[in-house]
Amino acid sequence: MSDDSYVFEGPADAPPPARDNNPPQTVSELSFALKRTLEDRFGHVRLRGEISKVNRHASGHIYLTLKDDKAAIDGVVWKGQARGLGVQPETGLEVIVTGKITSYPARSSYQIVIETMEAAGAGALLAQLERLKVKLQGEGLFDPARKQQIPTFPAVIGVITSPTGAVIRDILHRIAERWPCRVIVWPVVVQGDAACGQVANAIRGFDAMTPGGALPRPDLLIVARGGGSVEDLWCFNDEGLARVVAAARIPIISAVGHETDTTLIDFVSDRRAPTPTGAAEIATPVLADLRAAVLDLDRRLVRAGGRLIEERRTRLRAVERGLPSRPEDLLALPRQRLDHAGSRLGSALHRNVAVHERQFITVAGRLSPAVLDRALERRRDRLGAFGDRLLPALNKHLAAHQTALLRVSSRLSPEPLRRRLDQRAARLDAVGSRLSPLLDGRLQRDGASLAALGRALASLDPGRPKPGFARVEDADRNWLTSAAALQPGQAVRLVFADGARGAHVDGDGAPPAARLKPPAPRPKAPPAGQGDLF
Repeated sequence: MSDDSYVFEGPADAPPPARDNNPPQTVSELSFALKRTLEDRFGHVRLRGEISKVNRHASGHIYLTLKDDKAAIDGVVWKGQARGLGVQPETGLEVIVTGKITSYPARSSYQIVIETMEAAGAGALLAQLERLKVKLQGEGLFDPARKQQIPTFPAVIGVITSPTGAVIRDILHRIAERWPCRVIVWPVVVQGDAACGQVANAIRGFDAMTPGGALPRPDLLIVARGGGSVEDLWCFNDEGLARVVAAARIPIISAVGHETDTTLIDFVSDRRAPTPTGAAEIATPVLADLRAAVLDLDRRLVRAGGRLIEERRTRLRAVERGLPSRPEDLLALPRQRLDHAGSRLGSALHRNVAVHERQFITVAGRLSPAVLDRALERRRDRLGAFGDRLLPALNKHLAAHQTALLRVSSRLSPEPLRRRLDQRAARLDAVGSRLSPLLDGRLQRDGASLAALGRALASLDPGRPKPGFARVEDADRNWLTSAAALQPGQAVRLVFADGARGAHVDGDGAPPAARLKPPAPRPKAPPAGQGDLF
């Protein structure tokens, strides 16, 4: 028997059934007929209710119950749909689901097969957010001690935001007018299901950059987005994105929404900005303020140095006033004391000699040759004993040091040094192989630019008139650019692309005012092209 067929065959010899206006049906027939009726009638429904009894099966399917204050309905989310849900089901969360109504004949119950799920309102979203905040706070991700210090003078700033819209323009404009630094923009979408994944990948990409590479590693990251509703900003409340922000090695400033908007990454980031423009102000100092501060410190240093010099000058003058007027007066008292000490020195030396002489006589009386011999003998015996012990001690010490030297020398090998040299040589070769194409490309681009500039210069050089045009000069070789500057009968010079010719201004026949200053000796016959200008 199948779901779509209800044909039953009895025994061949069974008597024909009696005719009946209401023939009996089996339980299976009735159950599957109800199942088909439900699916045809309620093939697409949207329900709003509170989730309870969430059961995530080992197969990947999710079984749950939707309820309100008067009724409840079972629901199932198949494994293929569970990963794409906008909101993950949790007990107590109010949601709006879309799916179809079907029945489960084995239990005579009906259920909804859920295809999409979204939060029912801001209250449910905020309740889910509060539960997630409590979880992450318990893990210590909000601890201020783990937050990194924002660099004071960043050289490179990475911005993760949408490449279109006012947010990126406000950030770039604010940074440009405050602090000269390089800004690298990683374009992402900032709304929808794909936003949290793209923002997390951007943070990992910046974090994976190596300092000193072709693309410099940012000193600071800004995650920015304009304002919006709770649903619009919900992608920044993703648990996975919050953990990526917390694990980043680069300091991160969160600038999502307006000042009153709060998302989960605001708590795990190293600094929160009220607006994207505020993030640019937090990330960069004001160059003009720094210059003013340096100038102020310089002025204070000059004033402090002047006060110090003036103070030392005052003290020197005070000391000078305390000194006598003549240098000889400074030496008078010490000279007098020296004279008194010199007058007492002779008698003191005689008394000292007499005292030491008496002490010598006293000691000499106690000395005798026998006593000296015995003392020398004792010293000689001790010296011999020391000499006997010295040679074995030296040999033992030498053997110990030889053993230590052999042990150390066995561990010494030039192989580590050779390996380091080979590694450095390989790195040098790799850098050289990358550097040569870069230099060649740069030289070609610069050569092309130089040639283009040369052609532009040749085409725009006023000293080389184009064919069909001439430059008019007066007798002093000054350029004449207006007819009002010409006088009747004035001698002028016409400079063409292939040479120059003299001419006179047509007028009332007055004699020319000046003669041209030829750049080279003229031929005796006038050139063939000479004539009047007008």
